Amino acid sequence: MPRQESRTGSNVVQENILMNVASVLPIALAWCIDLLLGDPPNRFHPVAYMGQVIALAKRFAPRNPGRGRLFYGGAVVAGGCIMSFWAGRFIVSALTRLPIPFRWLGEAVLLKMLFSLSGLLKAAHQIQQALERDDLDAARRLVRWHLVSRDTSRLSAAHVAAATIESIAENACDGVVAPLLYYALGGLPAALTYRFVSTCDSMWGYRDAEHEWLGKAAARLDDLLNLLPARLTALLIVLASWLLGEDASTAWCIWRRDAATTASPNAGHPMSAMAGALGVELEKIGHYRLGCGLRQPQTQDIHRAMRLTAVCCGLATLLVAILTGLLHRRPGDAR
Repeated sequence: MPRQESRTGSNVVQENILMNVASVLPIALAWCIDLLLGDPPNRFHPVAYMGQVIALAKRFAPRNPGRGRLFYGGAVVAGGCIMSFWAGRFIVSALTRLPIPFRWLGEAVLLKMLFSLSGLLKAAHQIQQALERDDLDAARRLVRWHLVSRDTSRLSAAHVAAATIESIAENACDGVVAPLLYYALGGLPAALTYRFVSTCDSMWGYRDAEHEWLGKAAARLDDLLNLLPARLTALLIVLASWLLGEDASTAWCIWRRDAATTASPNAGHPMSAMAGALGVELEKIGHYRLGCGLRQPQTQDIHRAMRLTAVCCGLATLLVAILTGLLHRRPGDAR
């Protein structure tokens, strides 16, 4: 009888180990796809389809500013969240019918499409190369094309470097940490829902006459969903700066001092931590100055920011893997 109980206990331990490995394997596979293949073409990308749906919805929005556009924008966001969540549930249900290796691979492919690090670092590297060639016009165009929506035609080299570093830090949260965190908490349905809200905010979340009312609901919901990921990303940047021998103490101090100086309640957190870690001032002219009093950023600081972001995302992945393992979420489970 004791032997039988021992065997049963051993089986339980082995099963738990297998469950933990199975729960984090799609994350590892998704990273392999990102690093080896990068982003797929838009015709295969779910975020591109989300963007098309949001653009189509905009065509039917009420013309007059005010409550009509506010309620319409809120309805689009709510409807998109519901559809994204249930699309995720349907996909997960379909994956459970596949053999286990294909189930893991299918979940990994879909998860990879909801985050991207290699594309972000590739864009930053192109801007760095343009600055190293003293081709400021090309650097300005690349920043405008890949990373920011504002006018970059008059930016100095230092401001181009600053805009690149800011975008790297902010996208580490929006493009990597947040999707992975929501995947750990709620699987593909939660990650897809987060990505829809983020996409809607990126298209509608502007304070101009056209989008002020239409995008208000998307912007507020995006702010809410990024409260935890933004602060976690900042903390991981501080930790990454310590691991890489950068200035972790200044990163912590500037984060605590300047995080609230941006209009967004979240963007200032990873950006100010990055400014402190690099020992540079990040200024968006007419809006904010993070790390005020530090030196102006230079071209080589872009590479340092890329290294910090890569380590930050690695730490985030480790944390998410631990969280996913603790929750014992098997690939294919829809919670």
